[in-house]
Amino acid sequence: MKFKHYIKRVEKTREFKKFKKEHKDSYLCAGFFVLDLEHGKNMEQLDYYLGNGKIATAMLDKGVKIKISEQPIKKKLFSLDKEVRTDLEAIPGIVHDEMRNRSITEEIKKIIAIVYLSEGKVVWNLQCILNGLILLHVNVDDSNQSILMFEKFSLMDLIRK
Repeated sequence: MKFKHYIKRVEKTREFKKFKKEHKDSYLCAGFFVLDLEHGKNMEQLDYYLGNGKIATAMLDKGVKIKISEQPIKKKLFSLDKEVRTDLEAIPGIVHDEMRNRSITEEIKKIIAIVYLSEGKVVWNLQCILNGLILLHVNVDDSNQSILMFEKFSLMDLIRK
């Protein structure tokens, strides 16, 4: 599904319109998605940066619920004002193609996908959980779907450290 669909879904709700009246300086800064390829229980949320450093999270489970963080974050997040081109449903295929290129044969169970603006370009930061306790950390350039970074970890190696 296109990222714009999620934005429209949030912005047309009464709750968001009320939120926007109260927080005129807020802006979209990130999208957070969990793609459960094993059970199909996906989760979607959009994050809005508030002027005071807090984050308002619009959760899209059974309607839209907006929750504002209690603690402000130290780092200012940039406005995700550029068009997000990559379709959310294309993410597993992009990762799978790169896995094949690197001879990784494990099956993807879940993908945690965060889209945000980094150094002036839209980037997808992906944390992939594979069978066999394997984790992948992948960054994808949204404009051309190229792999910016690809790291493979064993969960057991992380536990030992």
